[in-house]
Amino acid sequence: MNPLSRRGFLAASAAAFATAHLPRAVMAQAPAPLALSAATRTLDIDGRAATVFGLAGPGGQGLVLDPGQRFRVDLTNDLDVGTIIHWHGQLPPNAQDGVPDMPLPLLAPGETRYYDFEALPGTFWMHSHVPIQEMQLLAAPLIVRSPDDLTGDRQEVVLFLHDFSFKHPEEVLAEISDGHGGGHGAGPGMPRGDMSAMPGMDHSASGGMPMGNMAMGGMAMDLNDYDWDAYLVNDRTLSDPEVVQVERGGRIRLRVINAAAATVFWIETGTAQSRLVAVDGHAVQPISGSRFGLAMGQRLDLEIDLPNEGGAWPILALREGARERTGLVLATQGAEVRRISALADTEAPAFDTDLAQESRLFALDALPDRPVERSQVVVLGGSMQPYVWMIDGAVWGQHRPVAARSGERVVLSFHNMSMMGHPMHLHGHVFQIVGLNGRAVSGPRRDTVYVPPMSVIDIALDAGEAAHWMLHCHHMPHLATGMMTEFVVSA
Repeated sequence: MNPLSRRGFLAASAAAFATAHLPRAVMAQAPAPLALSAATRTLDIDGRAATVFGLAGPGGQGLVLDPGQRFRVDLTNDLDVGTIIHWHGQLPPNAQDGVPDMPLPLLAPGETRYYDFEALPGTFWMHSHVPIQEMQLLAAPLIVRSPDDLTGDRQEVVLFLHDFSFKHPEEVLAEISDGHGGGHGAGPGMPRGDMSAMPGMDHSASGGMPMGNMAMGGMAMDLNDYDWDAYLVNDRTLSDPEVVQVERGGRIRLRVINAAAATVFWIETGTAQSRLVAVDGHAVQPISGSRFGLAMGQRLDLEIDLPNEGGAWPILALREGARERTGLVLATQGAEVRRISALADTEAPAFDTDLAQESRLFALDALPDRPVERSQVVVLGGSMQPYVWMIDGAVWGQHRPVAARSGERVVLSFHNMSMMGHPMHLHGHVFQIVGLNGRAVSGPRRDTVYVPPMSVIDIALDAGEAAHWMLHCHHMPHLATGMMTEFVVSA
């Protein structure tokens, strides 16, 4: 076991950095921007070397900003291929959002691009918006501290999740598309796929019979459509997990980020009881528990109060519908850290099929009340064979954009008519969950919402900058096969 340590990317960043877009005369009087590099790196994954991508900042993988610090970054592409980075959950100007050709092209090898915007506080992350590059681990934490983070008597720990294959992502996608990706369904011999074309299925907006999971109507959910070679926390597996040294009786702020390409996880804190205090970087009314789930692109902030006795507390991430798991260990100095199997005794359940977790979440920073000026249904569909995933019956390139005007209060109703869950991410906006299967709620603020099979979730938002913003599923194989559209905001 490695010595007790904290990972490099938890190191604090410098206090202030210069804007990239100010005139050069002004820039000459200010400190240099924070340097961030997209580059290759080598990991030891269960004794086997793996060359992957990464985002290296001054303290290691990722960035940490202090309260009030602007996001002022020089991003350099040190890869031999073009790339572009999206600041997931942040609200930059559209030109800095990091989507290929919307409006800026990929950064060429050796190119540097400058970014400057006001950063939202909370737990965020950054990743390539080229799906195969995210599958090559081109992603890292983006932590923006609040004043309370500096004054609070607690230790911050980041838990950054990946799924990983030694195969090239294009080979992985080909295997998934051909039906040879492995994975686990929810029942053998059961029909699967898109139900949007089945007779009697109602695509209208919420208000009729709630769809829910309908006991899945005899249908089987599709989970984990690929069996990955490894599941990582902070670039490591349970064969050699990170061991974070903690104090007896200390309080931990655990920032959990699901950067996996196609894996939903349950986070289990075991005997270290936790409180869920934020999702997607936004505070919620605290909920006590020892197991919470999150889909791809989502984040959880957990507060953990450790006992006054010494010891070791594994924090485990369980793959939904399967036995595989990964994690890290919180341990006091000198505590015995026992080996943990990468396979649990039993399979973890499917995540939130009945929206039980989402229904317990309530925002502390709810949207102000105002009339809804525009509503639209967004139908999520697709099938495993052929492996095609769509929004409103169309793949990217044939899509019909979702439209709004800047400043309008908009409600979007996601109707999932397929037998896979879809984490839906909207760029450039923070929204609030306001409806679960036809029931009005004052749910959390989010940027990525998980829509289980045969479910309806309503989100409310105030349309922002007049521009073309991406709206897509954050399951990378789904995105790669076309599950993406535009949220077009006009002036």
